[in-house]
Amino acid sequence: MSLLRPFSASDLFEVNPINLDAFTETYGVQYYLTYLTNWGDLFSVVESAGGEGRVSGGGEGGGLMGYVMGKTEGTANEWHAHVSAITVSPGHRRLGLASMMMDLLERVGERERTWFVDLFARESNERAISLYESLGYVVFRRVVGYYGGGPREADEDGLDLRKPLSRDKNGTSIRLPPGFADGRDVKVRPEDTYF
Repeated sequence: MSLLRPFSASDLFEVNPINLDAFTETYGVQYYLTYLTNWGDLFSVVESAGGEGRVSGGGEGGGLMGYVMGKTEGTANEWHAHVSAITVSPGHRRLGLASMMMDLLERVGERERTWFVDLFARESNERAISLYESLGYVVFRRVVGYYGGGPREADEDGLDLRKPLSRDKNGTSIRLPPGFADGRDVKVRPEDTYF
């Protein structure tokens, strides 16, 4: 059993085990706190409802299982909810937790009258891309070299996945440029993705 609840600053002491994944981007404390301060309704954790409880953290359960961190950005028909990070600890995957967290962001996006929800995923993260596509997201474009490689590693392309919300009645937010049938073929640079 799990509980979806708002992120609290004390949860920062417990996210490291969740972040131990090659596909999970990690950030400094200030980055997390900026999201918590500015977009607290788009920053949540999934916590185990069982266990002995904890001394630290914002809940009473047996520990954190995952988190989602998002924000709203853009103007006019580019006003959207963006998933900055979503991850589930390896021991709690394939339980529907990521779907539950994505649903939360979509509901907040609807409440905030955004046009769509978007996120970036490493091209090699096929399981995540498959999950997002099963939730109705489509690849809108390829962001060349979005994820920096480490020493002696090549940069990796990111895929910009989008899902239109009810405000976008005509699917404008996912319409590809003329001549393209697959968003993977629409190549942009990272600097072209700012709103």
